[in-house]
Amino acid sequence: MPTFEVFPVTSATEQDMFVNVPWVVYSGDPNWVPPLRSDVAKQFKPENTFFQYGRLKQFIAISRGTAIGRIVAAVNDRLVEREGKAIGIFGFFECVDDIEVAKALFEAAENWLRSQGMTEVRGPIDLSTHNNCLFLVDGFDSPPMVMMPYNPAYYPTYLETLGWTKAKDAYAYDFPLDKPLSPEFEKGYRIACKSGVTFRPLRTKGEEFEQDCVSLYNLFNKAFANNWSSTPRTLEEFLDEARSLQDLVDPDVFPIAEYNGEMIGFWMGLPDYNIPLKYVNGKLNWIGILKFLWYRRQINQGRVIAICSLPEFQRKLVPLGLIYLGLQGGIKKGKPYKRAELSWVYEDNDRSRKLIEASGGKIYKTYRMYEKQL
Repeated sequence: MPTFEVFPVTSATEQDMFVNVPWVVYSGDPNWVPPLRSDVAKQFKPENTFFQYGRLKQFIAISRGTAIGRIVAAVNDRLVEREGKAIGIFGFFECVDDIEVAKALFEAAENWLRSQGMTEVRGPIDLSTHNNCLFLVDGFDSPPMVMMPYNPAYYPTYLETLGWTKAKDAYAYDFPLDKPLSPEFEKGYRIACKSGVTFRPLRTKGEEFEQDCVSLYNLFNKAFANNWSSTPRTLEEFLDEARSLQDLVDPDVFPIAEYNGEMIGFWMGLPDYNIPLKYVNGKLNWIGILKFLWYRRQINQGRVIAICSLPEFQRKLVPLGLIYLGLQGGIKKGKPYKRAELSWVYEDNDRSRKLIEASGGKIYKTYRMYEKQL
C-alpha cells in the first residue's frame, strides 16, 4: 500500500501545507534560503494578474498528515500564443528524497495539462520566467543569491529518470571585485560619453522612481522581447515588482544610460538580500523585520540581474560603459561588496557571454530547463 497520497489543493488548510513543503524538504540544508511565505501564497490569490491570461492546478503529496511534496501545473496562454504550440508549464516543485513521490506528483501535473489540451510541458517555471524558474544542476556548494533558485541535487536526476530532457542550460557568473577591469572597459565608457551618451544612477525616490521604472519597462520590452520561453509583462505587473524592490536598490550599482533624454541601457544590480532573509525564516513580522535589519549589515556581495543596451547603441560601447560604472560603483569607498554574481545567462547567448567573460566573469553555477512530450 502507498504511504502517501497526491491530490489537488482545495482548502485553506491544504494551501498552508503547500506553502510549508520547503521547510520539510530543506530541513538541515545550510545553503537553503527560505522564501517569504506571503510571497508564495499571493501567487495563488485571485488578484494575481496571471489569472487574466492563465490557469493552474496545485497538487500536494501527503504522508501521515504532513505535506512532503508539491507541484503546480499551469497554462500560460501568452506563452502558448507566442510559441504557437500547446505547451504547458510546471513549477513550485518541491519533494522529499523519494522518487515515487516525485513520479506521482508529475503524473498528476501531466494528466491535468493533457486535460487542458496541452501536448508538451516545460519547466520549472513558476507561472512565468519573470518569477522563479530553472533547476540548479551544478554548484550546490553555496547559497543562492537574491531571486535565484536553489534545489536539492536529486531533482535533476529525478526528472531525467522520469523521461524529461534538457531544453536549455543557463549560467551564473562569479565576479571577484578585487581584480581590476581591463582598460578597454573604461575606454568604452569614455567613447560612449563622447558619442553623446550620458550615465547616471537609478532614481529611487517618489515620482522620479516611477518615471525611471516606466522607462525601464519600455526598455525591457524592446531589448528582451525575443527572450526564449518568456512573455511580456504588463506595466502593472512590472511596477508591482519594482515597488517591492524600491527600498532594496543601491543606486551606485544600478547605472542608467541615456541618449537625448531617453533611457537606452542599464546595469541592474541588487545587494544580496538573501543574506539577511536566511535569518527571517519566511516571515516578515516584527521579529522578522528586526532580524532583517540586523543581518543586512552582513551583506558583502551583490547580484547583477541584467545588462541591457539597445542594439543601435552597442556600437557606441554602451555595454562596456555600464559594466565599468557598475563595477566601479561596487568598489567605491565605503561599499561592502567583495564579489558579484551575474545571473542568469542562457548558454546560447554568445554575445552576452563573450562580454561577461571578457570582463572577468567565470561560470560557477549551472541551471537547466527541462521539457517533455505529453
